Amino acid sequence: MSTELPEGKEAAVKLADSDFAADRREHDVRSALLDYWGRIRAGELGALPAILGLAGLILLFFALRPNTFLSNQNIANLFTQALPIVILAMGLVFVLLLGEIDLSAGVASGVCAAVMAKLIADSGQPWYVAVISALAVGVVIGTAIGWLVAVIRIPSFVVSLAFFLGIQGITLKLIGDGGTVPVRDDFIVALANKNMPVWLGWTLAAVCAAGYAATQLLRWRRQQARNLHSRPVELVIAQSVVVAAALLLGTYLLSQDRAASPLIFLGGVPWGVPLVGVLLIVCTFVLARTPYGRHIYAVGGNAEAARRAGINVTRIRISVFIIASGFAAVSGIVAASRLNSVTPDAGGGNTLLYAVGAAVIGGTSLFGGRGKARDAVLGGLVIAIIDNGLGLLGTKAYLSFLITGIVLLFAASIDALARRRRSNTGR
Repeated sequence: MSTELPEGKEAAVKLADSDFAADRREHDVRSALLDYWGRIRAGELGALPAILGLAGLILLFFALRPNTFLSNQNIANLFTQALPIVILAMGLVFVLLLGEIDLSAGVASGVCAAVMAKLIADSGQPWYVAVISALAVGVVIGTAIGWLVAVIRIPSFVVSLAFFLGIQGITLKLIGDGGTVPVRDDFIVALANKNMPVWLGWTLAAVCAAGYAATQLLRWRRQQARNLHSRPVELVIAQSVVVAAALLLGTYLLSQDRAASPLIFLGGVPWGVPLVGVLLIVCTFVLARTPYGRHIYAVGGNAEAARRAGINVTRIRISVFIIASGFAAVSGIVAASRLNSVTPDAGGGNTLLYAVGAAVIGGTSLFGGRGKARDAVLGGLVIAIIDNGLGLLGTKAYLSFLITGIVLLFAASIDALARRRRSNTGR
């Protein structure tokens, strides 16, 4: 018996199949958006408040200072200004994911920078020996804090507060009251004060954009091949396009000539920006793609359940403080590069508060179990934009502190309300 369809009916079936496929794609995208909206209503906000706040602040300060806020020079200054806070906040994300706190991270960055500067200035050591020594000091501090918290079971607030006070004394002993150690090594100074060649900046931006798109599409393809739940490919492509546009736009702005004199060219991406990019990629991979990262989220969500599941909770707790202090060392090095010196109060003042605020504003929960490395970048940019924009407006110092404190309180309130909403909806 022939199963062939008449020409007219065959065409109708093909048209119906194509219409069904189109309707299914549209339904998939619509379902994904509705699912995202449902998660938002249930309290899973993620980085959305930080992104909206970032956009709002940019529009606000651009409206108030249209000729200066988005100028090439100010954009470069803003990125450089955010570097130490973003790096420090990125390390603190690991600690906050466990619901812990490290009050000593700021001053730890200062003492690590002091060790590096003293080795270069007084002992004549090469930059790599000084940097490795600074990182080693950070690891030792983190190990000591983690051991006291995880093994002796002293609350992290108390331990890190004690280290906060003690480490300042060590920095003062190294540098001396009122003293300053200059940082003149070309490599260290270049981190926050020199720019990449323009062609290299464009190359890295293109490679990062292509790599991100390839990673997302390969992940989607693997999920499809294994019949796992996945986002619609249209949304994957749209997200990749947005990331690529942001990278290329940032590179374009930073590649413009920022020199006041036409006789010299001052343009290119600051060397500290790709450093943050590398750290972001590594941290994101560790937290999202490794068993260690999953263990951190498990311990932060429910430490007792994680212990019963066979996770070494003590080791995880010690390790996150080591990571935080290691990142603090990198932050101190970048801060010393930006200032070309290290003083006894390095890492003190508002450094820690800004870093914790950056992580929380970016979307990391103070209650543990929720957060990503990108939160440090988004929150650090929010902090830097507030500080930079208020400076351009000539705002008094007390108003700057008040406004930053209000923003941090608002972010913490959103976190608490979102957590309550998640609890009420059973998430």
